[in-house]
Amino acid sequence: MPRRIVLLHATPVAMAPVQTAFASEWAEAETVNLLDDGLTIDRAKEDELSEKLIKRFVDFGRYAYSMDADGILITCSAFGPAIDKLVAALPIPVLRPNEAMFQQAIAQGSKIGMLATFAPAVSTMTEEFNEFVKATGRDVTLDTIVVADAIDALRKGDAETHNRLVAARAPEFAGYDAVMLAHFSTSRAAEAVRAVIDVPVLAAPEAAVQKMRTMVEGQAKG
Repeated sequence: MPRRIVLLHATPVAMAPVQTAFASEWAEAETVNLLDDGLTIDRAKEDELSEKLIKRFVDFGRYAYSMDADGILITCSAFGPAIDKLVAALPIPVLRPNEAMFQQAIAQGSKIGMLATFAPAVSTMTEEFNEFVKATGRDVTLDTIVVADAIDALRKGDAETHNRLVAARAPEFAGYDAVMLAHFSTSRAAEAVRAVIDVPVLAAPEAAVQKMRTMVEGQAKG
């Protein structure tokens, strides 16, 4: 039987990129989409993630688990502390959206850039990145540029403008060891960014699907 992977979305703009990644990286998986776009709306109103929103996110994840999920892949990067609680609460693999991409970036070198479009996600993403760096014992720095207008264009259905705006800032990371596209939604701009900068450009969806497959299949063997 195919493995059931429940995808937790907090914004609809993250859905298409991860479906594309599954089609290329793990087509035989059975994916189920759960969307609560109110999570992103309410997260944008908070400087720090509130306990109320953390509980709501964890409840969302528990519902995903109740659907006989073999694994849960989260596609929104703005809920780090809530994801930590969900990981601890469930007996199946729960994957943070950027974990695999962070690990790939750190392996590239010591100077990493990140292009983000949703500012509230940056603080928790930076904390997560630094935790991975600390575990390696290496000296790695992260610099982030927030392209705030890009996600507004994407939400209006204008992916071309989104990609152009993100790519326009990419040359500021010339000379870095790698550039990360912060969110699943930002991965749409990968081709445009690679066209203007000659360093490795990493996108989260493909890396996440690859790691999710490894985690789920590894658990099954165990």
